[in-house]
Amino acid sequence: MYYNDEKHFKGVNGYEIDNIWYPRVTSIVNIKAKPALYRFYGELNNFAEGESIKKISADEGTLVHETSEAILKGEDVEIDPTVAPAINALKSFLDKTKIQVDSDWVEKRVINHNERYAGTIDSLALIGGKFGVLDIKTSQAIYRDYNLQTSAYMAALQDQFKNLQTRWILRIDQIQKCLKCGSIRRLKGGREKIRTPRDPAIAVCAPDQHEWSEMQGEIELQEFPYWYEDYHAFLGAKKLWEWENDYWLKRIGY
Repeated sequence: MYYNDEKHFKGVNGYEIDNIWYPRVTSIVNIKAKPALYRFYGELNNFAEGESIKKISADEGTLVHETSEAILKGEDVEIDPTVAPAINALKSFLDKTKIQVDSDWVEKRVINHNERYAGTIDSLALIGGKFGVLDIKTSQAIYRDYNLQTSAYMAALQDQFKNLQTRWILRIDQIQKCLKCGSIRRLKGGREKIRTPRDPAIAVCAPDQHEWSEMQGEIELQEFPYWYEDYHAFLGAKKLWEWENDYWLKRIGY
């Protein structure tokens, strides 16, 4: 990525905390190759189209994310109609799952002083008697890359919370299903994406023959208790990120 100057580099990639600059966890993780992202751009007409879709998709994800966090904290919040299926599904899921969240630890900055990085956790939660990090995603699946991010949070919190046991990814999305063949339609960033059944015995509808259901929420919660190996991988990614950005890190006196 191109940076205008030191200030631009620092703002994009980290946080200034107590007069010390720390690289951001998500910037570090972004050093890892993302084949699915390359395929995404390859399916489009040009790079600008991809950037536009990403921007709209990010805004939609932020809306779901912020609304979800408010609900987790027990706040009354106005639900935007565009994300109502996802949020209503989340509320129903929370009624059944009984996730307990400390409102003081929602969108909370955490720092690892020893390894010099910082990040912002979505929340700390108690689920099924276990205490851990809860990270919210609005993607179409739970990707392994998320384990790098959450392992960094786990390591940063070890000194403060000796009873920190585990981590979860809470995925919140909304889709439509074809009532005839079971294909799944997802609208994100103004772009339609259809996943067809993998079972060859199922006759998939022609593109113009699907009968789509009403938009419905899709909630998935997965626990990832074993984080040490992921954390070692994160530290490896950090070394690579530092190598890649050596020029700017020297400029800012890192």
